[in-house]
Amino acid sequence: MSTGTQGQGAQPSLKRRLIRQLVLLQVAIQLVVIGALAATGQLIDFSSPENTVEILQEAVAREADGRLSMRPTERLAALRRAQPGLWFSVRDAQGRQVVEGRIPPEFARIGDTLDQVRQARLGWNIGDAPRQSARMRWVDSPAGEVQILTGADSPITWRNLGLSVLLLLLKVVLPIMAGQIDADQRGVRLPLSDVPGEVATLVAAFNDALQRLDDGHARHERFLADAAHELRTPLAILNTRLDNLPDSAEKTRLLADAARLSVLAGQLLDLQRMKGREERRQRVDLVDMAREVVAEMAPLALASGYDISFEPQAGRVEIDGDRDALSRALTNLVRNAIDHAGGQGSVVVRVDASGDVDVIDDGPGIPPAQRAHVFKPFYRVHASGPGAGLGLSLVQEIVRLHGGEVSVHDGPEGGALFRMRFRPARASGMTDAGAFE
Repeated sequence: MSTGTQGQGAQPSLKRRLIRQLVLLQVAIQLVVIGALAATGQLIDFSSPENTVEILQEAVAREADGRLSMRPTERLAALRRAQPGLWFSVRDAQGRQVVEGRIPPEFARIGDTLDQVRQARLGWNIGDAPRQSARMRWVDSPAGEVQILTGADSPITWRNLGLSVLLLLLKVVLPIMAGQIDADQRGVRLPLSDVPGEVATLVAAFNDALQRLDDGHARHERFLADAAHELRTPLAILNTRLDNLPDSAEKTRLLADAARLSVLAGQLLDLQRMKGREERRQRVDLVDMAREVVAEMAPLALASGYDISFEPQAGRVEIDGDRDALSRALTNLVRNAIDHAGGQGSVVVRVDASGDVDVIDDGPGIPPAQRAHVFKPFYRVHASGPGAGLGLSLVQEIVRLHGGEVSVHDGPEGGALFRMRFRPARASGMTDAGAFE
């Protein structure tokens, strides 16, 4: 018990902070009131009867014979002590009524004339001659719906104000603090320094929940990485056994399927390796990387019936990133063009000075209605097409982790244009087409 008390005492107190700030606020309000009095010569009442209405609302009761009465609640007793001149009228739709205090003559018969009005403020405004004021509201009470008419203002207590500010803190400040949390930046916690002691327990519990989420996410990622790694051995054995089979069309198809599985395992390993591994980031020349990918994919493209070409629009375009992952993303886009462009035409890879990497084909293209879905995991435009529907999803994830975006458009002469857009790194000494300083 003592340990918990000491732990809470170590945090700054919300009560003390509120008292200090409210004292300053009260001084400021008093200065404003004094200035208003000096300017107008009138006493301006900034208070509100809303708190009185709420106190009366919770105290209303109904007797066994249907009559209305007022329960002696603590808040009502405190209100009567604080407001010796308290007056109010509580009535229901059937006309049953309970009255306390001396109701001003101008309001004595006004309640039943306002049955169709849900609420009203009655009295004087700033600049009018001083006169009685009142507040009328229909409210839901323990005795059912009743009309409350009152004119006295109850004081706002420190307890009520402190509770309101605490609720405001939980509704506004805590979500702002939680905005620091990002799915790709695990380990982030809400700060406990300078947090009021009354809220510290809630923040600590929230941080504990974040820790459990982080632990579960880490287990999930380890499972994916381990599964992809373990797949490599049986895939290597499978490829060896397929190589020993006599040449046939069936062997060619099986080898292609095994190669796809190997690529998928490699993609998963690349993605898991890159997440949270800032030390792998380095300057990557997109032009050099794309030229290397085109050279590696050329035999496959030519064997599949395509002409493949590389069209750099700049001599050198550098970004900060993981070269292996970026190469994998571009390879996936080229392979996607080879798989879905109809087995003829051309595939063009283009890098421009602004950091865009385009892969353009002459195939049937992708209908606009499906473009928002092609990057979803396991989504395939053609259900009978090759692949598992993960290639484009992995491209999007790799590009996103590099702070870029990937999109699909119509090609300049038909077909599809996939574009990876990156932000070039700023560097001196570049001599490309004026893209760098």
